[in-house]
Amino acid sequence: MKYVIMFTSTPELDAAVPAERMREVYGRIFQWYQEHDAAIDDSGAELMPPDTATSLKHAAGGPVVVDGPFSEAREVIGGFSVIDVPDLDAALAMAKTWPMLELEGTSVEIRPIVTDYSQFEQ
Repeated sequence: MKYVIMFTSTPELDAAVPAERMREVYGRIFQWYQEHDAAIDDSGAELMPPDTATSLKHAAGGPVVVDGPFSEAREVIGGFSVIDVPDLDAALAMAKTWPMLELEGTSVEIRPIVTDYSQFEQ
């Protein structure tokens, strides 16, 4: 089953992590990707910071372009990967080993990918 795993963090807390500690964690992230290569269905991507984002927002008369993310959450999505594993338990086991989870304010969100669009038919 395919899932998207989204890696989130809190920018203010990330900024407080010493550079040496962050380099060590990133080294283990590269190892994590190598260890889970068989389950990763894409190369994934690390995203630029939220202040580089541009969003489209609903408005009367059509979408409006706005600077920055539209979300008002404290956590931001910092990257993602698509994984192909047998079930949610396997996805959870894999996500639990994400090295950034050692740092405060970090989480991994797991969502199944829609593969059966018949649920949307009328």
